[in-house]
Amino acid sequence: MNDLFDRLQTLKDRYEELGGLLSDPDVISDTKRFTSLSKEMADLRETVEKYDQYKKVTDLIKEDEELLGEKLDDEMAAMAKEELAEAKSEREKLEEEIKVLLLPKDPNDGKNIIMEIRGAAGGDEASLFASDLFSMYAKYAEKQKWSIEVLDKNVTEVGGFKEIALLINGESVYSKLKYESGAHRVQRVPVTESAGRVHTSTATVVVMPEEEDVEIEIDPKDIRVDVYRSSGAGGQHINKTSSAVRMTHLPTGIVVAMQDQRSQQQNREKAMKILKARVYDYYSSKEQNEYDKNRKSAVGTGDRSERIRTYNYPQNRVTDHRIGLTLNKLDRIMNGELEEVIDALILYDQTKALENLQNE
Repeated sequence: MNDLFDRLQTLKDRYEELGGLLSDPDVISDTKRFTSLSKEMADLRETVEKYDQYKKVTDLIKEDEELLGEKLDDEMAAMAKEELAEAKSEREKLEEEIKVLLLPKDPNDGKNIIMEIRGAAGGDEASLFASDLFSMYAKYAEKQKWSIEVLDKNVTEVGGFKEIALLINGESVYSKLKYESGAHRVQRVPVTESAGRVHTSTATVVVMPEEEDVEIEIDPKDIRVDVYRSSGAGGQHINKTSSAVRMTHLPTGIVVAMQDQRSQQQNREKAMKILKARVYDYYSSKEQNEYDKNRKSAVGTGDRSERIRTYNYPQNRVTDHRIGLTLNKLDRIMNGELEEVIDALILYDQTKALENLQNE
């Protein structure tokens, strides 16, 4: 625990240094630096608080052990032993919590996300399931006090989504939703099925951190931009002007088409936002796959074709195949009550990461 103790003291020293810097007028007047240092301090706060608790408990243990070395009456000795046992249990709990807090953090955990949901195998039923998944995530986002902005959508004739792209803004969005990437399978009787037979369909979800200009640079020479007239609803303005935008990232072949907005400039901005996220995701997924060849990822956020979860409507059951979790709460989960699933995925990932750290 000595190395850990030294590292914690270093973090506490940095935390106190940040407190001084954030009261410096020169730092306060530099908005960018002030924001960056404030975020760093906020990221350290929980670890430093746990460390302070750990030091207090350790001091208490030392005092009780010294006390038990003296001559005490039976009642005092019993009280000291009880307090010592409780303090040791508390110290053990704090050690585990601190180890988790000190695990290498995903640099994207604090970011907003762009989520893309697509109907896959199953035709109309797949598109309806994609719509149900969108509703589930929207309700979960509302419970988390996050905001959702629909960037693009392609609605099918039956009212489902062939695909929908959305931006979710809020605190630590990526850290909670990054495990949702993959193929989601549904087993239920479609509304169009007259014989009442259960069908299996799938929809895919991709979760990408929203990338700012400073975080990923795309050379303008690597982008081909085509403009064309929008189709569908929107009136004469949309049909008479070339407001729709198609962007192609030439090195990767990634294409983003946007026509939902009324002006070409608005469509350009939305298309660029999605393009940056997809390009970042493309390269980070390649890195993740390379990493996984060397050491198996705990839960995995890279393989988009992996079937991660099954939603069984007849039995009101949801199963996450990666961690073997089965819950007979489908109705509640589809109503946005995803906390139990997400917490289990985070805990599993942390447990595996600790095991890997101890084995290195």
